[in-house]
Amino acid sequence: MKDHFEIIKSYLLELDFDITYENQEEGIITIAKEEEGIANLIVGVAAPILILEQFIFEINNPSVDVYQELLRKNRDIIHGAFALDQTGRKVIFRDTLQLENLDLNELEGSLNSLSLLLSEYSKQILEFVKY
Repeated sequence: MKDHFEIIKSYLLELDFDITYENQEEGIITIAKEEEGIANLIVGVAAPILILEQFIFEINNPSVDVYQELLRKNRDIIHGAFALDQTGRKVIFRDTLQLENLDLNELEGSLNSLSLLLSEYSKQILEFVKY
């Protein structure tokens, strides 16, 4: 049986993602699909979970209003959520999935959720960046 890394890599290729970096030893794959707004998405294979993370934007002027809006939007996201890095200023999309029974459709659903988020919420993200 293929290991989790190879299975995930084959799923990503089947979904037509460009693999821009991979390190099997570290369990890291970086992917892109520019037409869907996905660039430098980090896929971490860390059994028993798969971690998806993509940097979205940096908060230039942190405020309660910005953080509240991000939390409100989290409720609408189908898979995954906005999260903050350790500085509290970088907003990332993050999703985690169980590797044990992960199939192509489940991974595709998470990636589609990010793509949908970026297309539907892009105007608001641009406002946050200007703020």
